[in-house]
Amino acid sequence: MKLKETLQLGKTKFPMRGNLPVKEVERQQLWEEKDIYHERLKLNEGNESFMLHDGPPYANGAIHMGHALNKITKDFVVRSKLMQGYYAPYVPGWDTHGLPIEQALKNNKGIDRKKMSTAEFRELCAAYAQEQIDDQRRTFKRLGVQGDWEQPYVTLDHRYEAEQIRVFGKMAEKGYIYRGLKPIYWSPSSESSLAEAEIEYHDVDSSSIYVSFDVLEGKDIIPAGAQFIIWTTTPWTLPANLAIAVHPELSYVLVEVNHSQYVVAEDLLAGLVDKFNWENVQVVKTIKGSDLEHLTAKHPFYDRESLVILGEHVTTESGTGLVHTAPGHGADDYIVARRYHIEPLSPVDHEGKFTDEAPGFEGMFYADGNKKVLEILKENEHLIKEEIITHSYPHDWRTKQPVIFRATPQWFASIDAFREDILKTIEEEVEWLHPSGQRRIYNMVRDRGDWVISRQRVWGVPLPIFYGENGEAIMTAETIEHVAKLFEEHGSNIWFDWETEALLPEGFTHEFSPNGSFTREMDIMDVWFDSGTSYAGVLQTRPDLSFPADLYLEGSDQYRGWFNSSLTTSVAVNGKAPYKAVLSQGFVNDGEGRKMSKSLGNVISPDKEMSQRGADIIRLWVAQVDASADVRVSPDILNQISEGYRKIRNTMRFMLANTADYNVNTDRVSYEDLRSVDQYITVRLNQVIETVVDAYNRYDYGTVYKTIMLFLNNDMSSFYLDFAKDILYIETENDLKRRAMQTVMYDSLVALTKLLTPILVHTCEEVWTYLDEEEEFVQLANFPTAQHFESEEALLETWNQLMVLRQDISKALEEARNNKLIGKSFEAHVTVYPNEEARRIYKQVNVPIDQILIVSAFDMAEGQAPESAMPFEQQHVLVEHAEGNVCERCRATRKEVGTIEEAPHLCQRCYTIVKENFPEALVPETDEEE
Repeated sequence: MKLKETLQLGKTKFPMRGNLPVKEVERQQLWEEKDIYHERLKLNEGNESFMLHDGPPYANGAIHMGHALNKITKDFVVRSKLMQGYYAPYVPGWDTHGLPIEQALKNNKGIDRKKMSTAEFRELCAAYAQEQIDDQRRTFKRLGVQGDWEQPYVTLDHRYEAEQIRVFGKMAEKGYIYRGLKPIYWSPSSESSLAEAEIEYHDVDSSSIYVSFDVLEGKDIIPAGAQFIIWTTTPWTLPANLAIAVHPELSYVLVEVNHSQYVVAEDLLAGLVDKFNWENVQVVKTIKGSDLEHLTAKHPFYDRESLVILGEHVTTESGTGLVHTAPGHGADDYIVARRYHIEPLSPVDHEGKFTDEAPGFEGMFYADGNKKVLEILKENEHLIKEEIITHSYPHDWRTKQPVIFRATPQWFASIDAFREDILKTIEEEVEWLHPSGQRRIYNMVRDRGDWVISRQRVWGVPLPIFYGENGEAIMTAETIEHVAKLFEEHGSNIWFDWETEALLPEGFTHEFSPNGSFTREMDIMDVWFDSGTSYAGVLQTRPDLSFPADLYLEGSDQYRGWFNSSLTTSVAVNGKAPYKAVLSQGFVNDGEGRKMSKSLGNVISPDKEMSQRGADIIRLWVAQVDASADVRVSPDILNQISEGYRKIRNTMRFMLANTADYNVNTDRVSYEDLRSVDQYITVRLNQVIETVVDAYNRYDYGTVYKTIMLFLNNDMSSFYLDFAKDILYIETENDLKRRAMQTVMYDSLVALTKLLTPILVHTCEEVWTYLDEEEEFVQLANFPTAQHFESEEALLETWNQLMVLRQDISKALEEARNNKLIGKSFEAHVTVYPNEEARRIYKQVNVPIDQILIVSAFDMAEGQAPESAMPFEQQHVLVEHAEGNVCERCRATRKEVGTIEEAPHLCQRCYTIVKENFPEALVPETDEEE
């Protein structure tokens, strides 16, 4: 028998390399066969529920790392709740209506919707959306995200559309839905109205112009012939000018310059004098803004009047203090003009081209109108000054093209009618888990205008509105519920396919249509109304779900999107929020913090990374990043994540190998019988359990990762598992010290595998197959529960202090290595000269210190330390080369090695073990040839 065979070397078939791209797929197929998701739900049936309601990603295009961040984080939430016993179903969803799918059919498939009926085109849109859902679902499942993938919620589903119609009906019944002519965001590139949530801002260069309006009626306040000077950065809106707004409390001055007279705000005069290069400026008189009300001016190039009106929105931050007012092209303009019964004029059509209401501009694209306006103003000498400025301007977030304000007849949801209810709900009912969340959505709701819910597109849910013969809208509870039932049975395509009468209840009559003739609205609903009613189509209709949700979790842009629209509709119809708590995440950028784009070549594809690294690497990246702000990902970052993964895997592999001969039923050592060092690691493990479970419940996955990694690195790898080899390998199989360490290791392995499962689900299931536990799958197990032991605080204090002393000795050993005094620490003889407190600690731990330090000899000395000892706060440490020779079995340097006649190559400890248990190993091997 060879000497090596007397060692209890750990063995395991758990591979060092995970081969994740292959093994993860095999494991996922097994989970699907065993239906692990529903098995877990069955285990938790009847328990307290936890509902995370999925915010639907848009069904168009391959998923990106932002999707991965969001969906994996949700998976962390759901898995951690399931493993705490909560009944936590997860129903994924998809948003399927809207312009991008219409554009995708045109651009990617060459579909010309003008060559087919609306219903036919909508069927193609639905089929395309389903293709996208299937592709995205495959990637989400490959990422290890579990859920009810076979029964997701999809906004084009018949029943979903029906519930959306019912929410609309309840809002209409309460008087919150109305039709109005007012300026709204209009996208000429999309040929549709846009909601505020569909707007993003980009810097643009614009002509900033100062224009004079001749005074017509000055009423002895301003002389005829004087001029009002306005300022605008949208010259193309001048054909729609109907008024000039001034602030009632501001002071205005009539000034004379080179025999001409102008009116501007007094506070802005000095800056304007410099800007216009005016000389010899004389102030003729000062007038209060309120005194200018109802004066009139002549439009600079049309034969009509512009009324001077009062507006609180006028400021002296820029311009002249007199605001060009085109109520058909601006929100403030519209509001202030209404007080003076000025109807909005919007001489621009759906394509952004001027209509015949703007003589001289007919058919011209609005942006080209800027140049034309400048030409006219220069020609008639009403242009005071032109300059180019860079400023932030609204753009369509889909097409990235500029939008305009355009007054068109639209359907609105009146936010004013229940704004205070929403604000109260934000403050009192919802827990906003991101520090700025409450403030962001509160300010948005406080400042937003009424919600434009109509869209001039075809791919969406129709507005269930009929019109009588007199053009009046009909929205009765009867008609809306009838439409909802029809949609539930046939889908919303019938709205565009059936005759209007077939969509109405049988025998329906109404005072607006005495002859029984009706028409219907052909606009569709804003897609934010689709997704914003998902609580009704999902939480309130599925029997296994409940309302309100415990958590909504999406990107930070959803404060103006899904968080907002969901809150708005739910408060309107339910009187409460659809969620109890909201958590938002930042965006995913590249390694340098730049937005990912194909043009920059910095896009990271989840599919590609999974094929090369595996899903668990992406999941571990999600666990490490601080998603409360924008996060970064790059190949280098994922390489670092892979290194962390290997550390976790190899540490678990070591523990598996060294507990392979451990039987949990027969070899367990009770806490009371453990040595103090084993008790210390047990207490530390329970601290980890407490911290990690709490972090999971706070959605703080960075703390989950850091806590487990610190325990694995500092407590286990660098300490406990490091010196454990001297016991696990050297002692006999059933030695109490060995079984004690195996007990601690096995318990740690089981606990950490469970705690890491929501994050590294594939790897943890692989580890679980090597453990002797009751559950077939770790996903069916519960999180460990932290235990507490008598006198554990005193034990922790002692060992925490010993760790400080150990750190001193480690520094001294490193110094000795640098000075070539020793090589490995096993060559060292350490002598410490401790103060009284340190001496007490050394004695109190009741464990061989040399074994913990992995040195061959350790002594505590009395008296004065020699000069060669390294000084520390509580001790001096002297490192010398240990006397004796190296034992071939345990590798320690011992004086007795070479003195034992029967085994000169062994130390006394190893000789005793071998003599008693493996005597044949002491018989010299014979040369077979002899």
